[in-house]
Amino acid sequence: MADKLRLGGMALRNGLLVHGPTHWAAAVRRGDGTIAIASGRKPRVRGVEKLAGVRGVVRLGEAMVVIPLVKRALPEAKLPFQDVRVLGSMLAAAGGGRLLRSRLKASTGAEAVLAAVSLLPSVVALRGGELAEYHGVEHKSIAAYESGSPDAAGAAKEHDRCGSHLMTPLLASNLAGAALLRRTLGHPGPGAQLAVGLASLGIAVEIFVWTERHAGSAAARALRRPGHELQRLLGTREPSEHQLEVGRAALAEILRVETPPTG
Repeated sequence: MADKLRLGGMALRNGLLVHGPTHWAAAVRRGDGTIAIASGRKPRVRGVEKLAGVRGVVRLGEAMVVIPLVKRALPEAKLPFQDVRVLGSMLAAAGGGRLLRSRLKASTGAEAVLAAVSLLPSVVALRGGELAEYHGVEHKSIAAYESGSPDAAGAAKEHDRCGSHLMTPLLASNLAGAALLRRTLGHPGPGAQLAVGLASLGIAVEIFVWTERHAGSAAARALRRPGHELQRLLGTREPSEHQLEVGRAALAEILRVETPPTG
């Protein structure tokens, strides 16, 4: 891995977005069967690299800013939540969450129920269409590149740097933060809840980074186990050769734009 780029990605409904250190690249399958490719430079906030708890939130924010850039460069790209059923589930989760929050007595159990409801749109998104297959394309393409394999078909569809590994520490820190808020403020307002959410996200990212740096430890394996199971059971499915071809196109493009010119 010493001579390899550190790549990340996001599955699209009809393709793959890959993040490199300084650029993004995406490839999608058009309706006529051809592959469309685009790339560009990533927005970057400087000076946060040493701010634990802040740097992760900032980097995730940068990744979110890339999404409209991809959509502008590739109008054919279908985003993960660009689906009537998923949008409906988002509205249902938001409305249901508000109703439950008004009906349930404030407790750790109630917060756990609300957290489960908030996951509904992600479950609906992954259960329909090709999103789970392209999530598998993302993992297989990056894993094959990292291992030097010429073909992604034989790579595992689960990956150690998948965002699913954020879920367990994020939920745990969110529940702990909500309990602390209830104990100190009684009835915390939206601002306090937002602060807990951002702090929980920062903690989850720091744990994610720790598990990567200590990948061989028993603690890191235990922390990653729920994420791997989530990928195996729900988040990813084995892609077709047709889909892997799109992944190869996205990977080739990110390597092209991240390679410094010679001469």
